[in-house]
Amino acid sequence: MERVMSVEERIRRAEEIYEKRRQGETRPITKVSVNNTQKKDIKLLKKMIVQILVCISIYLVVYAIYNNKYVFSEDFIKKANEILSYDTNFGKLYENAKKQIQSWYQSITTNEQNAIGGAASEETMQDETIQGGANEQEQSQETELSQAEQDIQNVKNTTTFIKPVEGTISSTYGRRETATGSVPKDHTGTDIAAPLGTKIKSATEGEVVLVSEEGDYGKHIKVQIGEVSIIYAHCNQLYVNQGDKVVQGQEIAEVGSTGNSTGPHLHFEIRYSERTVNPQSILEL
Repeated sequence: MERVMSVEERIRRAEEIYEKRRQGETRPITKVSVNNTQKKDIKLLKKMIVQILVCISIYLVVYAIYNNKYVFSEDFIKKANEILSYDTNFGKLYENAKKQIQSWYQSITTNEQNAIGGAASEETMQDETIQGGANEQEQSQETELSQAEQDIQNVKNTTTFIKPVEGTISSTYGRRETATGSVPKDHTGTDIAAPLGTKIKSATEGEVVLVSEEGDYGKHIKVQIGEVSIIYAHCNQLYVNQGDKVVQGQEIAEVGSTGNSTGPHLHFEIRYSERTVNPQSILEL
């Protein structure tokens, strides 16, 4: 008769069947352990090689020492004996080391003090240099002013002037704030505005050393008398030629607007030794 299975047995049997199906009913693979004899032989071989290398190294060191005559020479042995027989005075060594450290500390302190003093000295020198530069600049300005004053005095002492043309002063001598690309800042003369064609008179006697129509002055004349020269520029017409002698009050040109000019006027310029001076400091214009 067939045996009746209990509920627990049926559940266990079902679990076994399910597990076999899930694993595909694969049989366990038997793992074969590898023999470790070969590994042990390799370790022994490495250990033996290391021992051989150590023995060779010791042999080479001994051989080198044995064949080095200096190591076993009498001089070497004598010096070694001297060193070994030397009575070391540790108290003296301590005192010497202490003195060396104190000397080193004092040198560092001295260097720091010198550095501080040097920085202060450098600042003082810089201040003195700045003050000296300012004094030199002031002296230079005084020299320039003195030179200009000397030139003005020399012109007054050597030459007499009259007004070259009646008109209105449109630009004075010196620096100009209204300078543009066509109007330079440094004005070397005085501009006297007057109608086009107004006659220009020679402010002094002298010789006409230049008559030209080139450059920013346009048509202009240069009259020389000693160290003094007078330039009449931007003229419309010129009445004299180079080399002519002119007398004071002689009509020499007409007011114009030639060259670098913004309107009819006379550019009246006075020079002493080719250094320009302010015409208004020479005569009333």
